[in-house]
Amino acid sequence: MSKLVIVESPAKAKTIKKYLGPDYEVVASMGHVRDLNPHRLSVDIKKKFTPKYEIISGKEKLADELVKLAGKSDYVYLATDPDREGEAISWHLAYLLDLDLTDSNRVTFNEITKTGVKNGMASPRKIDIDLVNAQQARRILDRLVGYKLSPFLSQKIRKGLSAGRVQSVAVRIIVDRENKIRDFKPEEYWSIDAKFIPKGSRKAFPAAFYGNAEGKIKIETGEQAQKLLDAMKDAQPFVEKVRNGTRKHQPAPPFITSTLQQEASRKLGFQSKRTMKIAQELYEGIDIEGMGAVGLITYMRTDSLRLSEDALNAAEEYIRNKWGEKYLPSAGHRHFKSRSNAQDGHEAIRPTTVDLDPESVRASLTSDQYKLYKLIWERFIACQMAECIHKTTQADINAAGYIFKASGYKVDFDGYTVLYVESTDSSDEEKESELPALEKDMPLRVKEMLPNQHFTQPPARYTEASLIKALEEYGIGRPSTYAATISTITSRGYVKRESKTLIPTELGEVTTKLMEDRFPKIVNVKFTAQMEQELDDVEGGKTGWVELLTEFYGDFDKTLKEAKEEMKDVKIELEEDKTDLICDKCGKPMVVKFGRFGRFIACSGYPECKNIVKMISKIGVSCPKCGGDVIVRKTKKGREFYGCSNYPNCNFVSWSQPTDQKCPQCGSVLFKKKGKLPKLICTAEGCGYQRDDDTEDAVITQVAVVAKNSPEG
Repeated sequence: MSKLVIVESPAKAKTIKKYLGPDYEVVASMGHVRDLNPHRLSVDIKKKFTPKYEIISGKEKLADELVKLAGKSDYVYLATDPDREGEAISWHLAYLLDLDLTDSNRVTFNEITKTGVKNGMASPRKIDIDLVNAQQARRILDRLVGYKLSPFLSQKIRKGLSAGRVQSVAVRIIVDRENKIRDFKPEEYWSIDAKFIPKGSRKAFPAAFYGNAEGKIKIETGEQAQKLLDAMKDAQPFVEKVRNGTRKHQPAPPFITSTLQQEASRKLGFQSKRTMKIAQELYEGIDIEGMGAVGLITYMRTDSLRLSEDALNAAEEYIRNKWGEKYLPSAGHRHFKSRSNAQDGHEAIRPTTVDLDPESVRASLTSDQYKLYKLIWERFIACQMAECIHKTTQADINAAGYIFKASGYKVDFDGYTVLYVESTDSSDEEKESELPALEKDMPLRVKEMLPNQHFTQPPARYTEASLIKALEEYGIGRPSTYAATISTITSRGYVKRESKTLIPTELGEVTTKLMEDRFPKIVNVKFTAQMEQELDDVEGGKTGWVELLTEFYGDFDKTLKEAKEEMKDVKIELEEDKTDLICDKCGKPMVVKFGRFGRFIACSGYPECKNIVKMISKIGVSCPKCGGDVIVRKTKKGREFYGCSNYPNCNFVSWSQPTDQKCPQCGSVLFKKKGKLPKLICTAEGCGYQRDDDTEDAVITQVAVVAKNSPEG
C-alpha cells in the first residue's frame, strides 16, 4: 500500500475507492475522532481558552487502526467534508497521525464523481488553519455557554435542563411569535364579493368591491356593507376599464442548504434532520444498478448559488433534447446572486450527472432518496429553463358609481412550470382564474353580490420551513446547524410539534423569560447574528479566535455570577410540574420530577421525605380482555405500544391503539391504524372490517400510582 485517503463515512469511502483504484487505500474516520470531553468543561479559560481534546470514548480502537495504516503508507491524504467541520476533523487527524501541517495533504470533493474525485486529488492544499480556528471558536463558545448556563437553569427551573447559544435564540423567536399571537386583537372588516355575467355569455366571473372614483373604501361593519349593497341594488353594471398585459415568472434558483430544508418540509413533509440525512446519502454515493457506487448530488452544506459551466452546459443540452429550443432562456445560462454573507466555497446543490434523471435511478433508491433527488434534480433543471408567461387581464366594473375589480390570467407559455413550481409557506395564496373576453362599456348582469364578514388574523405559528427561513434572514447559526438546532429544542421539551407547527412549551417560555431577564445578550437576535459575523471573520483571518472568546467571556462570566448571587434563594416552579396530590407520608404537595427513565412524582419535601409514585399514561379506553385501563407503554428503544394496567395478570398488548368503538360486523373492539389515511380496523380473525377514521385521538392522562422502585421511576 502506498497512499492512504481518510474520509468521514464508509459510504463515501466505498464510492471514492472505485475511482482511485488499487494504489489507494480509502478508510473512514466515522466523523470526529478527537473532541472535548462531554463530562467536563475541557477548556482552560486562564490559558487563553486552550481546549483539552481527547480521543472520543469508544473510538480508541479506530484511532489506533488509523495510526497503524498511516505508518504503513507512503503518503496520507485528508479528504473529510469540504466545510468548517470537515476542516477541523482533518486537523485533528493530522495531530493524531503526526502529519506535517505545512504539507499539502488536504483534498476536498465538491461531488463524489469520477471528475470530482480527479479534480480534488489533483489540487491538494495545506489545512486551512483559519477555517479550523473558526470551528474551534464556535465549539468552545458553545461549550462555555452550555457548560456554564445549563447547571444554573437546572437549579432554578428543572433538573437536567440545557442551554445553547443558537438553540436559546431559536426558542426565543418561537416564544416571541406565540406572545404576538396571544396579544393579537382581531379587527372586524367586511368585503362585498360579486359575480358578474357578460352580455351574451353564461359564464360568471368573480370581482371584489374596491371603492369609488375617489379611491378605496374600507368596510368596517355589516351595516356599512348593507348600505353599499342597497345603493347598488338597482345598478346596471358595466365594464369601465380593461387592462391587458403580460406577466413573466422566473424560476427559483437552485437549492442551497436552507432552501432545500424548507422545500423538503413544505413539499415532502420531511423534518430538516431527515432531509440532511438523505442528502448526505445522495452525496456520498448510492449503488446504482449497472454503475456501482455513484454520488448523485454535489455537497449539500452550502449557501452559494454558484453553478459550474459544465453543469450549465449539461442542463442546456438536456432541456434542448427533452423540450426543445424554446424552453431555453433567450439570454443564455442563468446565473444567480448569492447572499452577501454567503460562503462561496461550493456550488449550489445540484445533480452531479444531469442525464441520471430521477426515473432512471428510481429502482436503486429508497422512497425517501428518490423523493429528495427528484426535488433537487427538477429544481436545478427548472432554474435553467425559460420563464413562464401569463397573459393577464384586469378590469374595473362600475355599479352605480362604485368600483369592483376583477383580475385573471391564462398561461401563454408554460416554460419552466412544465417541470417544477416552487411552493410557499402561505396557505391562502391569491387564486386567479381566466376571465372571459371583456371590452370597455360592455354591459354586465349581476349573478350575486354578497357581503362577507372577516376578522384580521394573528401571525401564523412557525413551521420548520418558516423557522429556518427566519433563522437565515436574521443571520442566526449556519444552514448546516439548522437541523440540529430544531431537533435539540424539540427533543429537550422547549418546543413541541403540533401538526406542522412549532409551539413553545411552558418550559420553553419560562426558560426564555429567565434568559431575557438575566442573560439578554444570549437570547438577543442581533447579538447572536453579530457573533456569527465575528466567527466568519475568524474564518477569513480578520479576527483572532482567542480575542473573540476573551471579549465574549468577560461580560458573560460577570453576568452569570450576578445572576447566581441575586437568585441564590429562588426556585421557579412550572405549572406542568405541579400536581393536586398530597404526600401520604408527610402531607406536603407532590411534584413531577424527571429521572433517567422518564417522569415520576415525588414529595416536594425531598430529601427529608423520599416518598415517590410512578406515572402511567391512560388513554381512556378499557382493556378488551379484562376491562382494566389501557395504558401507553414503551419498548427499550422508545417505541410506543399499548398494554393493560393489570399486567402481568393480563397480557393484552397491541401496536395499534384500541378504541371504545365496536365492530358493526362482529362486535369486537376496533383499533386505530395510523398513517396518512388513518383507519379503524377490526383485528378479529375472519372479519376484515375497516373504515376511514375521522375520530379524535384519545386524550392521554397522566396518572400516579404507588411505586416501590427507585426514585428514578
